[in-house]
Amino acid sequence: MGHETLGTDSAHYRCVGVGVGPANLSLASLLHGSPAVSNLFLDSKESFGWHDSQQIPGTTLQVSMFKDLVSLTDPTSPFSFLAYLHNQGRVYHFLNAQFDDVPRREFRNYLAWASTRNENVVFGETVEEVDFDGVFTVRTDRRTVTADNVVIGVGSKSWVPPMGRDHLGPTQFHVNDFMTAARDLGGKRVAVIGGGQSGAEAFSHLISRSGAEQPRRVLWISRRRNYFPIDDSPFTNDYYMPSHSDYFYGLDPAARTAFNAQHVLTSDGISESTLREIYQRIYVHRFVDGNPDMIGLHPNREVVGVEPGTAGGWVVGVRHNDEHDVPEQFDADVIVWATGFRPASMDFLAPIAGRLERDGGELRVDEDYAVRWDGPADRSIFVQNGVRGQRGLADPNLSLNAWRSQRIADRIRGVRGDEQLASFIEWSTKAGAADAPWGAR
Repeated sequence: MGHETLGTDSAHYRCVGVGVGPANLSLASLLHGSPAVSNLFLDSKESFGWHDSQQIPGTTLQVSMFKDLVSLTDPTSPFSFLAYLHNQGRVYHFLNAQFDDVPRREFRNYLAWASTRNENVVFGETVEEVDFDGVFTVRTDRRTVTADNVVIGVGSKSWVPPMGRDHLGPTQFHVNDFMTAARDLGGKRVAVIGGGQSGAEAFSHLISRSGAEQPRRVLWISRRRNYFPIDDSPFTNDYYMPSHSDYFYGLDPAARTAFNAQHVLTSDGISESTLREIYQRIYVHRFVDGNPDMIGLHPNREVVGVEPGTAGGWVVGVRHNDEHDVPEQFDADVIVWATGFRPASMDFLAPIAGRLERDGGELRVDEDYAVRWDGPADRSIFVQNGVRGQRGLADPNLSLNAWRSQRIADRIRGVRGDEQLASFIEWSTKAGAADAPWGAR
């Protein structure tokens, strides 16, 4: 359950947050206990949730446990993952378990724990409108409050391509609904569409079922040329440091777009442990259990259509990325769309939408994630987890969650905190480098 609503209808805050996912929960945690910055964070859900219907048993985080809500900015905070383990009395058990990676459901429980310990976080209250007249007016379905600053952290929503949207239901659903929708699939033909980590986890779970719960056949279709692992190497991870985020922000739009496309596997590749498990299960199905038709792997293919089958189910039409003249189609009783997420709508900004600058499909932000607009400089709307095109692949990732929240908190306070040391890599040219070209010595 959420906290009870605080204050009165006329309450004023330095900061009001819209949405309580990991991004705004990080900021709420960093601001907790700071009387100089009165704050309130609102979410329409009745209690905290984080992809709850996608919490497939056995799945793990792809980032370090230190990339929690606060540790990389304030390691002494009582809202750290380590503080959570200690509070629950199981810090030694966690150490003894020697997890290679943090179980995702454990991290979800940690986030929920942090939300319940913060009296400034309120659930079950929907923000309906944000307006501005000297201060921001935030109208909810329960009250109206004012604020000097608004921080938007509404997260993302499931995305399904147009060919599947009109058919969503029991036999076509997004992977975000997997744990509730992917039941009673025994003896059925299932197609998983999408070659990222979410698709891999759904595929792995399906081919691990046995007995009456085992599907008759499971297909895995991806536009990528293969089932590629995440690039988790040291220098690649420098893309997920604050210094590179600032460098990326300074690039021209075309360079930013090209970078995100070229390096998508640094954030949306598949964990090698997941790939290994899948390969081993395929081996057992084919060579040990003698079930060679159980699994179909079809990478390097674009789904071009989904139509009802003549004998029931669905016909999935695909186009091979290299062999365009050879059409393919696959029969499936159930389709799991592992096709990612898009930023959630911000319709509550409608009263001031015309005053906010845009960068393509995103709100244009400055170096502190404040939206550029025609209002006063000391009144800001900040955007969390909604400017991937301007801030790079790390923006929707947990890696820079605490750092981004700290930068926003510092802007609200009017201070600039200490930054960690920059990358070993010199991302930008240095002043004067053009004065000494190669061969001039």
